Amino acid sequence: MNIQLTKPLVVFDLETTGIQIATDRIVEIYCIKIQPDGSEEHLHQVLDPTIPIPPQVSEIHGIWDKDVVGKPTFKAFASELNAFLGDCDFGGFNSNRFDFPLLAEEFYRAEINFDTSRKFIDAQRIFHKMEPRNLTAAYKKYCNKDLTDAHSAKADTVATWEIIKAQVDHYDELEGNIDFLNAFSGESEFFDFARRIKRGEGGVAYFNFGKYKGQKVVDVFKANRGYYDWMMKGDFPENTKQVITKLALESRNA
Repeated sequence: MNIQLTKPLVVFDLETTGIQIATDRIVEIYCIKIQPDGSEEHLHQVLDPTIPIPPQVSEIHGIWDKDVVGKPTFKAFASELNAFLGDCDFGGFNSNRFDFPLLAEEFYRAEINFDTSRKFIDAQRIFHKMEPRNLTAAYKKYCNKDLTDAHSAKADTVATWEIIKAQVDHYDELEGNIDFLNAFSGESEFFDFARRIKRGEGGVAYFNFGKYKGQKVVDVFKANRGYYDWMMKGDFPENTKQVITKLALESRNA
């Protein structure tokens, strides 16, 4: 492995009730925390999502409503998890668009002050930039292994960490440090995890959806205050609402 860490890196995977960041819940989390010296610490927890798990989702990850009876809710587990994560950077597979935003939403709901200003490595982003496929194919290509027990949080997390290490060794153009991998696989062109607010030149915020797509957020909020109110009452993730609230305050002071 040729990845230099200056702070802990947590590689993780979630199994959930679905794919809607604002409304679905975590039912299983598995984390591997890698220290700069290469030592590892593992954390695994099945959670009661407090809402039914759709049968079609249970068919995929194998966790049914009966399996979460008596398990802690995310809110009950949040403080322990937040302490484990500390100030680490994050790695995952499709984690930029799904796992980390959903994790942040759960912390918001649990009223835990979770730091979202991290650096990210997304093995799927690296893989798709190099050779678009999925986790099973990535594991076969980079590690020459068949992914058994796919869609279990542990198997997917272990495979993802192996893939990230193998990707750095495989591609000469990939530098084995968090700053480079964050820039290469991160999504710094957006202010929010849901990709509703795009970052333009000079850090200017633009809408990336709806009737104001391509227009500056500050200008829209100055001209149409009601649009901010509509978004705050709408089914947008809390992370997006926090971002637009900050931008709305800037529009008032502009």
